[in-house]
Amino acid sequence: MLDAGLAELRASSYGALTMRAVASRAGVSPASAYTYFPSKSALIATIYLRLLQEAPVHTDVNQTTTFRVSTTLREMALVVADEPELTAACSAALMADDPAVTPIRENIGAEVISRIQASLGPGWPPSVSTTLLMTFAGALMTARFLSFDQIAGQLDDAVSLILSQD
Repeated sequence: MLDAGLAELRASSYGALTMRAVASRAGVSPASAYTYFPSKSALIATIYLRLLQEAPVHTDVNQTTTFRVSTTLREMALVVADEPELTAACSAALMADDPAVTPIRENIGAEVISRIQASLGPGWPPSVSTTLLMTFAGALMTARFLSFDQIAGQLDDAVSLILSQD
């Protein structure tokens, strides 16, 4: 279903995406599709979570903390960079007032925090992780206004400011 949803999104747009079309592409009945994903927002949010989970985490202790965190945030931000329709779909899905998206958003937040903490390494207060999470979330929200290259540069600057004691 996730592969079919991504292929269908690439072939159309978020606005035109239907669960019926995704189910057809996946070779399952619409009822089966709705069993797993009660809405297209839930489907797209889950696709984003999967893409995020596939992105590399940078934990090489031979690199500075700032480098590891910047690289990790950049990799997560670039997950959808090459696909403007996917970027728009993810933004819409994650902001949707859809109860089915809430647990997926929570899983995305947990994944981002986990990756940030892994790249930070031990000894950092939780407030640093949450500040970096909020910075990352804000960066994603600006994806409609700035290029991903600009976002990556601004993420680097923000990480340097937040981790200035590194």
